[in-house]
Formats: sequence, C-alpha cells, structure tokens
Amino acid sequence: MNASKEQFTVRDHSVSGEEFRLIPMENGELFKTDPQPSADLLPKYYQSEDYISHTDGARNLFEKSYQLIKRVALRKKVALIDSLVKKPGELLDLGCGTGDFLLTAKQGGWKTFGTEPGDAARKLAQSKGLEVSLDSQLFAHGSFDIITMWHVLEHVPDPDSQMREILRLLRSDGYVLIAVPNFKSHDAKHYGRHWAAYDVPRHLWHFSRKSIDNLARRHGMEVTKVLPMWFDAFYVSLLSEKHKTGSMNVFSGFWRGLASNFSALQTGECSSQIYILKRK
Repeated sequence: MNASKEQFTVRDHSVSGEEFRLIPMENGELFKTDPQPSADLLPKYYQSEDYISHTDGARNLFEKSYQLIKRVALRKKVALIDSLVKKPGELLDLGCGTGDFLLTAKQGGWKTFGTEPGDAARKLAQSKGLEVSLDSQLFAHGSFDIITMWHVLEHVPDPDSQMREILRLLRSDGYVLIAVPNFKSHDAKHYGRHWAAYDVPRHLWHFSRKSIDNLARRHGMEVTKVLPMWFDAFYVSLLSEKHKTGSMNVFSGFWRGLASNFSALQTGECSSQIYILKRK
C-alpha cells in the first residue's frame, strides 16, 4: 500500500488497540496522527514493558538482540558526532530515554546533557550518573555544539516549536542530528497500515525526506547530509510481521528488512534515516 496522499487508519498494536487516522499534509510528504492524545492522556500510551527504549528490557532473545545491536549503533552515533565537532564538545540529547547514547558519548569525552519527559526513563538515566532534566528551558542560549533527537521528533506535539527551541540552544556553528522513520521506505510500503514504525499514537507525526527538508528551511537551516539506519529495517520488519500476522516470523521479517535495505541502495529511502542540519 502506498497511501502517499490519502488518509488511512492505523491500529495501536502496543498498548490500547485503538485506531487512529493518518492525515496527509504538505502534499503527502507528511502525515499527522489524528486524534492526537492530550498531554494528560499521552503518557498512558507509553505504559508498556514492550516499549523497550524506555525500559532497557532484555527479557527474551528478541530484546537481548535489540540491546546488543543498540550498543553497536551507539558507538556509530558517537563516531558520527566525533566527525562533526572536535571534542570536548557540549552535547544535548533531547528525549534521551534511558540515557545510553549520552553515557556512550560521555565515556567518549563529550560533556553531555539530556532531557526526558518520561519519569521512569529519566530516573533510570539519572541513576547512570547523567545530567538529565525534564525539559530544555533551563539551558542558556547557544549552549550546545551538537543537539540530537534520536527517534524523538515524531513524538513531539509541535515540531516547529521544537525547532525554534533547538535554534535557541544551538551555537552558531553547531549541528542538529534528527533520526526519524521514513514512510517512503520499502518496508513501510510493503506492510502498509501494519508498519510498526507508524506506532500510533506515540508517533504524532510521520516524516519523509522532503518534509524534514521543509521543516529545516522554515527555520533557516539546511539538511547537509542524509544517512541510512540499516538496522532499523530489520527491527521494524520483525515487529511489522507480528502486527500483521500475530507472530514475529523471524525468517520473513529478516528477509523483508534485507529487501528494504537493498531497495534503499537504489532509492535512498531507508526504513529510518539520520538528517544532519546546520544553519544556512
């Protein structure tokens, strides 16, 4: 299914079982989850042990594999920011979850700070000796060389407001790294409404490469580079198999992830992508 310009419905497979509409915007380059839960109701949709990015879960083979692959990905993320700014730089990770990226960056010589609205995840990050606050309002103007949002922008109620706050905090020569799922990828088109990375209603927005470019330009920034997140295609495909069939179907999920990555080599549309932004 390619619903690039059509409204369609997606089920919350993780917590509530409720259905939500995805409303096309920007000529089909961006989708908005509708209805978007209020700030008071949204936390209940995160209350699941299956939401392992906020629990450090390792209960079974799938979660243990996830944590192993995550450690490899964390080292690659730190190598990426090392290539952009000379250490010791100051780094802010918005929506840092349980803080593993911050911890890896700190061990690599960065001065690290994070924000995390989820109480349990924030406390877990703080227990690792990290400086993590509820939000970014207390940080001074122009405090950071690097600001990262690893699969966080899709959770933010107002991306434009978030970009204004990022610009307030970013140094004039700083970089912003944003990682989000890509609904134009092969695996998204294959699984359609069962694609796990729609993850409604936790994901309030659903981005394409063009929509990130539009967001950057509205705020006087430009996308300088787009990088693939190869592991995500496998993780998302495995979850999508479970959403579609009720079973993880490891063989089918693995091959679909592989097919998605091969497709991305031709199209540039990976399951998830990292966008590197700078001021113009």
